[in-house]
Amino acid sequence: MVADNQPEHLNPLQRFGFEVKSVRRGRKITQSRLATGTGYSIAYVSKVEAGKVMPSEKFARGCDHVFGTNGLFERLHPNGKEDHPAWFGPYVDLERKATAILDYSSTLPMGILQTPEYARAVVRASHPRAEPSEIEVTVDARMGRRRVMEQKNPPLLWVILHEACLRTEVGGRKVLRGQLDFLLHLAKSPHITIQVLKFSAGAPPSHLPFTLLEQPDRSVALYSETQYRGHVADSEAAITEAQAAFDRLRAVALSPDDSLDFIAKLMEEYK
Repeated sequence: MVADNQPEHLNPLQRFGFEVKSVRRGRKITQSRLATGTGYSIAYVSKVEAGKVMPSEKFARGCDHVFGTNGLFERLHPNGKEDHPAWFGPYVDLERKATAILDYSSTLPMGILQTPEYARAVVRASHPRAEPSEIEVTVDARMGRRRVMEQKNPPLLWVILHEACLRTEVGGRKVLRGQLDFLLHLAKSPHITIQVLKFSAGAPPSHLPFTLLEQPDRSVALYSETQYRGHVADSEAAITEAQAAFDRLRAVALSPDDSLDFIAKLMEEYK
């Protein structure tokens, strides 16, 4: 049962932690028992209850199992843009509502295209001191973004992958092979088109990754990243320039069919 004496002005993260702590104490369950029952550490449980770490959806389901709350905490889970860094929130909102997503990935495939194993290796490399449980929260959030392609009317997803995305051995050869196989699986969808920009194509029209997100009202937003954060722009000049760059990338990349043949042949090299 959700506490009715919940402090005011709690954000979704703090509210979830408050409810976990309230129900746990009401059931006379220790943090140690909850940690064991959910498969996480005591330190992780403590941080969730304090509102200091975003709980994974797996943890929320685990709370329901331990407490016998029949899906309550899964429903209370603050999934959404809070799963991601604050600066990434605007992009997540736009991605969910988009009618078309046009992406150029220059180093790593965009998050929607990543397998859990690949995403885990990416997050671990960029956050080497993070606890395993914290890494899993980020990976869960990234995997959750796939829901946008599972809607009844998903957006058109057109992705151009630089060959570097397909050859960098993120997580090792086995993980990379699984990632390549997943790309081939995704490309079977009529809503997803993948092209490969080979090294032999020379200097690319853009050295940095970017994403164009077309909205239901036909407006377009541009998302681009620096080393430490991302930025959403909607200025006409920036979007026009990005659209022109994407058109040039499509022109010099392999055709969709040739791209899939290239990925399949490359995958064989990593057996």
